[in-house]
Amino acid sequence: MSYEAVRDAFRWNIPARFNMGMACCDRWADGSGRLALLHLREDGGTERISYDALKAATNRLANTLRAHGVRAGDRVGVLLPQVPEAAYAHLACYKLGAIAVPLFQLFGDQALEFRLRDCGAAALVTDATGMAKLHGIRTQLPALRLVMTLDGTGDGALDGRAAMARASDGFMPLDTSADDPALIIYTSGTTGSPKGALHAHRVLLGHLPGVEMPHWPFPQAGDLFWTPADWAWIGGLLDVLLPSLYCGVPVLAHRMAKFEPEAALTLMARHGVRNGFIPPTALKMLRQVPNPARFGARLRTLGSGGETLGADLLDWGQEAFGCTMNEFYGQTECNLVISACAPLAPPRPGWMGRAVPGHQVAVLRADGSECAPGEAGTIAVRRPDPVMFLGYWNNPEATAQKFIGDWLLTGDQAEADEQGWFRFIGRDDDVITSAGYRIGPGEIEECLMRHPAVALAAVVGLPDALRTEAVTAIVVPRAGVETGPALAAELQALVKTRMAAHAYPRQVHFTDSLPQTATGKIMRGELRRRYAERKPSHGQ
Repeated sequence: MSYEAVRDAFRWNIPARFNMGMACCDRWADGSGRLALLHLREDGGTERISYDALKAATNRLANTLRAHGVRAGDRVGVLLPQVPEAAYAHLACYKLGAIAVPLFQLFGDQALEFRLRDCGAAALVTDATGMAKLHGIRTQLPALRLVMTLDGTGDGALDGRAAMARASDGFMPLDTSADDPALIIYTSGTTGSPKGALHAHRVLLGHLPGVEMPHWPFPQAGDLFWTPADWAWIGGLLDVLLPSLYCGVPVLAHRMAKFEPEAALTLMARHGVRNGFIPPTALKMLRQVPNPARFGARLRTLGSGGETLGADLLDWGQEAFGCTMNEFYGQTECNLVISACAPLAPPRPGWMGRAVPGHQVAVLRADGSECAPGEAGTIAVRRPDPVMFLGYWNNPEATAQKFIGDWLLTGDQAEADEQGWFRFIGRDDDVITSAGYRIGPGEIEECLMRHPAVALAAVVGLPDALRTEAVTAIVVPRAGVETGPALAAELQALVKTRMAAHAYPRQVHFTDSLPQTATGKIMRGELRRRYAERKPSHGQ
């Protein structure tokens, strides 16, 4: 079978009435005890949760929320880590017709207050950790009528566990339209205020082809999915948790406050994980573990997205996990629209893949016309598309600015070739203009990562009177490496010889860590601000 055959045969099947909560739970709860969640607790024990138990828990929570005034259309914050209760909260909201708002537990007070206030959340489902963060901001949230904790009581909070124990496990999910709103996910952009991307129930069905491509064929008997990405983000929630539950594939749930490479390898091997979504930054950390194959983690499929994967990382993945990694692409507003699929066509290092069947993706010029093959432009997705957001919450101006005609503009720069493969260049604001050249940071970062002294690298453009912007590398060295002018010169020479003279970093800074978003993407905007006024450590 070929990619072209799969693409040409694909047809969307989006029913008029669809509810994510029922689709991800009730249809598998047939009394058979089919496994839904494998929970690795913090004490090291494991808990097996069947679809039958999942249905009962979500129904009890839905009844509890309704009894305390939550109605269809109300926004409900979900401030929980990667634990079963987070899945209960999402599915209960969808069944009720409420709009779930996933929130990351590592958010500070200001980030939480903005999101809860911006969406006008009527309720919040959380735990003791979340209650501690809510304490100082609750008076600033007049719309917040109900706070429920699922691990005991809290100051001014409903004991959700006790309330659920009293509630009925029978609940009739609301008969929702596929276009009814179900979810608000706030963008994790590096500049400006976050915007709430409002998605309909159909977003789950829109994700399915984009999940199947990197994990082809999906599902298979014996599959078990895990990701270190928190379920508060679209990658963890809609790339892993919800589509797996929809397809009857169990998900490994584990609260991982900090990504520890050896612990991750041990976890995957011990529990027989067969399918993984691992962000590139986590993959690079795993690559620093000597002989990772000794842990015994052997995956059937492995997908990654968010940063460009290079040839070295692809080769390493094959050796470490025994499978070919597939790169995919999307964003909060319109996710999983480009993907590689090794069984249909060998991945091409440096190229993300081709349009996922069902999605019309193109590279556009500023005037909205399509670029010629090999011409750089903005990645765009044509509407209507079931995976595309309904709009930004209470922000019609920002929604309108996201489109040119019927094309949603991602803000990402790329080029496409004659076969429809897409090569990522960078964010619009990440592309470096230097001496008349437009330079994407991804390729330079990949080149720097080939040096044995480099653990992580980020490349940005800093203001330069002569060149407009100077290509600047910020490098995290491996443990024990001596930094200084000699190493900086080596790195500059590596880029000169492996890429091009105009692309080598004129400045090199060494640092202990790089700022990243909660989803593991390098915050290049923050690096530009941080180093704009700083004298170069080495270079020029």
